[in-house]
Amino acid sequence: MPRGSLTRRIPALVASVLAGLALAAPVAGAKATPLIIGGGPAPQDHSFIASMQSTDGQHHCGASLIDQEWLVTAAHCVDGQQPSNVQYRIGSSDRTSGGELVEPDEFVVHPQAKQQQAGYDLALVHLSRPVQAEPIAIADSAPQPGTTLQLLGWGQTCPTPKCGEPPVQLKELETTTTEPANCTGSGEPFDASRELCIDNQQGRASACYGDSGGPAVVREGSGYALVGATSRGLAESCTEKPGVYTSVSAHADWISQVIGSGGSPGSPDAGSGRDTVPVPPWPVRPGGFTRP
Repeated sequence: MPRGSLTRRIPALVASVLAGLALAAPVAGAKATPLIIGGGPAPQDHSFIASMQSTDGQHHCGASLIDQEWLVTAAHCVDGQQPSNVQYRIGSSDRTSGGELVEPDEFVVHPQAKQQQAGYDLALVHLSRPVQAEPIAIADSAPQPGTTLQLLGWGQTCPTPKCGEPPVQLKELETTTTEPANCTGSGEPFDASRELCIDNQQGRASACYGDSGGPAVVREGSGYALVGATSRGLAESCTEKPGVYTSVSAHADWISQVIGSGGSPGSPDAGSGRDTVPVPPWPVRPGGFTRP
């Protein structure tokens, strides 16, 4: 039987990295991940927001609840990790308290993420038990350039590696998508059909170290719809260049297949896969968002 079913916008059955907001093993000397720059405290709680943490509560990455038993995040966030070594705090703006604290029991990494291809920095996380929090729907299509969206995360609020600690309270930044050409001119791989180029507001605002895997959302009615997951930056200083998000909408079919099959592998042609062991490490490029 399927382990869960996606809400509304996903059928019933449903990269170089922000650049490095990769999750380090939760042991002594582990790397944490940083905050959104140029934004402010999230004005409301979001039931779908999740903080990926070591078992001692150290924040590493963000994630989004898309089903009572499933989260979506960046592939590089679970690179080298075992489910037993992490926990997720779901539905609280405070990463240290509140919400629901749940352990995962499976990571399902997009198979093409292992080839380190742009556009596939995506993974699903199966939770060991269903949660009460309300999931977010995945938007039917990716936003066009110029679309207003909100970025959410606990990443650094200063732009360079090691410049500060993750905030305790969730941050939110309103910004827009920008033309793909603004992300391709850097010489880094960029897949305009599977990635979103996010405006850095002339060097003033951006996601940063610690925001990897977290959501980009658009307003829909009285709520929000999920369009992206933080993937990487294009410069060491977070605000220097636009940020890159994996388009969750572009991968809705793969997500539906994995969830509909209960996490079991699908056909390679469908782009599904399963991984509960470490995947090949992502390169940490200049400007990556893995916390040093």
